[in-house]
Amino acid sequence: MAKNKLAKFAEMEVLKNVFQPKHKEIFRTDYFLKGHWREKIFQNNHPIVLEIGCGKGEYTVGLSELYPEKNFIGIDIKGARMWHGAKIALEKGLPNAVFLRIYAEMLESVFAPHEISEIWITFPDPQMAKARKRLTGSRFLNLYKKILIPNGHIHLKTDSPFLFAYTVALIGHNQLKAFICTEDLYRCEGQDKILGIQTFYEQQWLSRGKTIKYIQFALEGSDFIQEPDIELEKDDYHSEARYMNLSPKQ
Repeated sequence: MAKNKLAKFAEMEVLKNVFQPKHKEIFRTDYFLKGHWREKIFQNNHPIVLEIGCGKGEYTVGLSELYPEKNFIGIDIKGARMWHGAKIALEKGLPNAVFLRIYAEMLESVFAPHEISEIWITFPDPQMAKARKRLTGSRFLNLYKKILIPNGHIHLKTDSPFLFAYTVALIGHNQLKAFICTEDLYRCEGQDKILGIQTFYEQQWLSRGKTIKYIQFALEGSDFIQEPDIELEKDDYHSEARYMNLSPKQ
């Protein structure tokens, strides 16, 4: 297993659709591609869509096939996983799909204001005990706001009742606009295109009867996103189902 990982890391260094900035290239400084992804990498003026926490890149690859008129960048810090998506994108000859190995906290060093049109967050760790690490928490939403175009859409797809309820509460607390909000994506009409893209783990969850939740929303309506004022009891961290009844404090 270790040798296999090392081989993937070595190949990642030479894959033409993979970018792995060194720490010194993005820490407290701007990456050389910031503001120039369209002209230097995609060589077009199409919208750029990010998948944050892309894992094996199923969504980056799948969406790039469905929407050739858009550019897609899969972002993750785990290179061995990302290798799969990068290889498949090359094998399929997808010029509109590339991969970027960075921590999500470094987005502002890599993308210019209004450079991104949409963000996908697919099955992230709910981070039940650490709001600062939630990819739909106020810390990250305020970061996304800096790089998204006005009214740029964010898509959350999750199997976690906790993360779904938390994100719904955050949207309500900040009076953000939600375009789609469903606790069962596979019963939601009009979403046929994205239903065809499934991660390995999503297929497993569906086979076990778990429902997939989906929210599409924008960050307009609040200058600074704030955490929802929600009562969390210590024991609730061990029971996601109880979060389906969360609501803001009165």
